[in-house]
Amino acid sequence: MKFRELIKVTGLPVFLASLCCLAPIVLVLLGISTISTAISLVGLLDGQYKWAFLLVGFVSLVISLVIYFRSRGVCSLDLVKKHRNEIINKSLLFLIGAVVLYVLFFYVFLGFVGQLLGLWK
Repeated sequence: MKFRELIKVTGLPVFLASLCCLAPIVLVLLGISTISTAISLVGLLDGQYKWAFLLVGFVSLVISLVIYFRSRGVCSLDLVKKHRNEIINKSLLFLIGAVVLYVLFFYVFLGFVGQLLGLWK
């Protein structure tokens, strides 16, 4: 499994799970929102609704995995049984990769940009 394949499968789910803090940053950078509005929006989205963004990210990861394995020719239950170990191993690798990418993107990148903009300390 290549890094490019990992990004292709987990990129959109990580992006969707990170929208709770990415949206206020984008609004401030585009000049649509003020810093104080973005801070209150971060408090609302990251506080009360973070679970919803994580759930959307997880569901989109499952959908990405289904699309990935279907494109590889695993389309029937017989083929799923035949390739069971490969499916389990790759699914776990993609899940671990998604968690690592989420932590890097959400806490490192968005945290750094949010501190530069003054959205959080």
